[in-house]
Order: sequence, then C-alpha cells, then structure tokens
Amino acid sequence: MKRSISVVFATLGLSLSTQSSALTIITLGGATGDAMQSAYFTPFAQSTGHGVTAGEYNEEISRIRAMVETGNVSWDIVEIGSPELMRGCYEGLFEPIDWSRIPVSEYLLPEAKMECGVGTFVWSTVLAYDASRFNEGPKGWQDFWNITDFPGKRGLRRGAKYTLEFALMADGVNPSELYELLATEEGVARAFAKLDEIKDHVQWWEAGAQPAQWLVAGDVVMSSAYNGRVAVAQDEGRNLGVVWSGSIYDLDYWAIVQGSGQLDTAYEFISFASQPEGQALFSQQISYGPVHPEAIEGLEFDKAVRMPTHEDNLKNALGINTDFWVDYGEELEQRFNAWAAR
Repeated sequence: MKRSISVVFATLGLSLSTQSSALTIITLGGATGDAMQSAYFTPFAQSTGHGVTAGEYNEEISRIRAMVETGNVSWDIVEIGSPELMRGCYEGLFEPIDWSRIPVSEYLLPEAKMECGVGTFVWSTVLAYDASRFNEGPKGWQDFWNITDFPGKRGLRRGAKYTLEFALMADGVNPSELYELLATEEGVARAFAKLDEIKDHVQWWEAGAQPAQWLVAGDVVMSSAYNGRVAVAQDEGRNLGVVWSGSIYDLDYWAIVQGSGQLDTAYEFISFASQPEGQALFSQQISYGPVHPEAIEGLEFDKAVRMPTHEDNLKNALGINTDFWVDYGEELEQRFNAWAAR
C-alpha cells in the first residue's frame, strides 16, 4: 500500500512531506468516517508525514460560519453535501478550489467539480426494509405509505429535504416534474398533506446510522436510509432489502474552510483522496460510488451492483436539485419543523 501510494505521489509531482503538522478533517462520521480513515487518512499520514486529526459533525454550517467570522478556524477540511456547500461558498465560508492544484481533476465526474468543493463519493437515500417481515417487500414510496398491506412503524429523516420529495412521489408525482411542483405553494401543501397520512406511524431519524439500527432492532419495518449504511448491515448478515426506484442521489464533497492555516496540505490531501486506488478502497468498504471512473471500473461486480452509480440503480432515481434546496431550503426546513412539532 505504501509503495503504491508513493508511486502515485511521484507521478503527480507531489512532495512526500515529512512535516508533522496535523490536518483537521471533519466528516459525518459513522461507517463512512471509518472507511475514510482506512482508505484516506491513515495512508495519507503514513506516506506524507502529515498527521490527520479526524472529527465529526452534522453539517452544521453555523459552526463553520462562527469560526470564519471570528477568525478562530480550527477545522481545515470538511465533508459536506451539495446544498450546504453551495450556501457556504456563497457566504465565503469555503476556499474557492484552485483546480490546477488537483492534477487528477480532469478525470473526475463532471458533478464532482464545484466552485468550492471536490466531490469524493456518490450516495443515495433509498427505501430500506426488513425483508423478514414481508413475504413480498415494498416496491416504492407508494407502498411505504400503504399502512394496510405493510403495517408497522416507518422511519423518515427529520427534515424537509428528501422527506418532501418522497411524499410527492408517494402521491404519484413524476420525479421529472417534482421540483417544479415543490417550488409552488400547491406542491408544498400537497407534500405536507401526504405526510399527514402517516405522521402517527413515523419514527423520525436524525443520524445516518439510526435507520439500519432501527430496522435490525425491529423498531421500524421500513425506512428512508443512506444506502451505504444499509449495505454495511447487509454485510453483517442482516436481512434488509433495498428499493432503488425513487431513490435520491447526491455527492458529498471535500471543502477547505476559509482561513485554514494548512492550505497546501489540504490540497495535497484532496489530491491524494481523489486517486482511483484510494477511491476503490473506500468503495470496497462502504457502498458509495467513487467519482473517479477508473475506480468504478475496478470494483468487483457484487460491489458495483450495490452502488448508486450502477446503471440499474439510476434508472428511476432522482438527482437532488441543489439549486432548489439552496433557494428554498431554509424556508422549507422551518415549515417542516413547525409541522413536526404540532
């Protein structure tokens, strides 16, 4: 592993630094953070001499904003979703990416290149269910809303994002027309009316690890869930099913916090973590799709078919509309919280 990493760095013309300064990288943690540790953080530290201090957060832009505004920046790189990335970029919370410092960037998926972020993996929010509870499992979000034929508690993310989209799909809205409708008062009202139908049967999750945990424990019979978390439970022998039709996919990105004192090392790390070798290693440990095509091609078939990037899984999937959530996200989240509190 060390030898191959050294070859990669030599090819890129990057120095193998022996400096001991630690780079602080904040992720969403859980199984994703564990995979990043073994695929990126540890190999990077071993090959460059730069220490990595890993931490976790829940995409609280407010924490980053407070650091930048006070000039007391203790984080260097954060893992972040696209709507939060765009909002933070607009506010000046992240460094605009100098793509000349990411030599491998020309090979990455087009969606991986944002003004202030470098994509690191593709993930999906799917419908997951306890396959031991049904002779025939649900086929989509309309079944999720069908309490009669599929009785039991359901899990949904406690927030507007994804939840409102799933409600409209359950109400028969074509995914291609969904965001246009959700931008209207009629569409928002329709989504909340649909949620009213199952509100008493929902257990709301706030952390990505909860849906799989609840399914395994029998607390819920089905739930929206991040596909990688479900795949980890399946690998542990849990009898969970996944419905890809109606899933919503997005990318997570690396962003450099404005005011980081380790800009050079941050670019060195992001270049390292964008290489196909490390990307493939990450995706072998958790079923999130790599953004480097060579890494995708290098995955074994049984791994590739569980990725959001597999062609069969993309057929009836919806790509999240980042611009929509940047424009309407704050208003809809406030409305959702008020609705949930009633």
